[in-house]
Amino acid sequence: MKNYLFLITGTFFFAASVAIFAMPNSLAEGGVPGLALLIYHETDISPALTTLILNAVILLIGFRYLPKDMIIKSLVTIPLFSFFIYILEDITSGIPDPLLAAIFAGVFTGAGFGLIFRSGSTTGGTSTIARMLNYKFGWELTGTNFVLDASVVVAGIFVIGPLYTMYTVLALFIGKRVTDYVLEGFEAKRVVHIFSNKTKEVEHALQTSLGTHTTVLKAEKNADGVEENLIYVAIPKQRLFYLKKLVSSIDENAFTVVHTVKDVTGGSFAEAHHPGQKTFRSKKLERRYYKKQADEESFTPTADAVIENKK
Repeated sequence: MKNYLFLITGTFFFAASVAIFAMPNSLAEGGVPGLALLIYHETDISPALTTLILNAVILLIGFRYLPKDMIIKSLVTIPLFSFFIYILEDITSGIPDPLLAAIFAGVFTGAGFGLIFRSGSTTGGTSTIARMLNYKFGWELTGTNFVLDASVVVAGIFVIGPLYTMYTVLALFIGKRVTDYVLEGFEAKRVVHIFSNKTKEVEHALQTSLGTHTTVLKAEKNADGVEENLIYVAIPKQRLFYLKKLVSSIDENAFTVVHTVKDVTGGSFAEAHHPGQKTFRSKKLERRYYKKQADEESFTPTADAVIENKK
């Protein structure tokens, strides 16, 4: 049910981008919607009709190259996209500033694409053609899709002119960034490298307090004869603050390096990885638990502090 909600919402955003921002402001797009827009700017035929016809023909030819679930969702997306364009295309006469129109077209397109992709569907068109060419000739999917989309954008020079083609390129760039954020930004991951001479204590605290899997890489002793091993851990972005607080409470001299990563799967991201790791019904409960754990850990005296106090 959630996937179909994403699909409908994403299709609406994409259709709004085409009908409200691209059509009245002489902008184009990549792929089949872009081709439909060029036809509209040249002949005044509504993209609601041309996208429906073009996508239906492409889907009919390439249905055997697509997974069954994707075909079913595409059968929902394609007519829904045309329907939304039809009801939105007469709402506005355009934005006086084409640069502003290009920016918002990119934002709406990116949000729409991101939600459609999260639902497991596609917008049809060039992505289907790319799959067909990959199946027949072994052509790489991403590169083929890019070439097909770029060909439509370049053709726009002869229809909407170089200036509005450049606005279109700007909209596509913004759309790509927004799509990446919708697909990955809400679940951003971080890889943390921790150098500490209290490896066992830090590792144990991370596993029990933050519920994460850790890997320890052995290191040679430094010039002072101290062995600082490397702890490698991947965590969701929202736990990073608590991790730093936790490590600092155990070893104030620990050296921490944080890297942004695009994707992490398996291990503690898939299921409970060890008996001490908890699972949660919601992100809110998860954040509340780890904040409490980090706060408690930061007020817990370390073994060295206890010995020092006894002295």
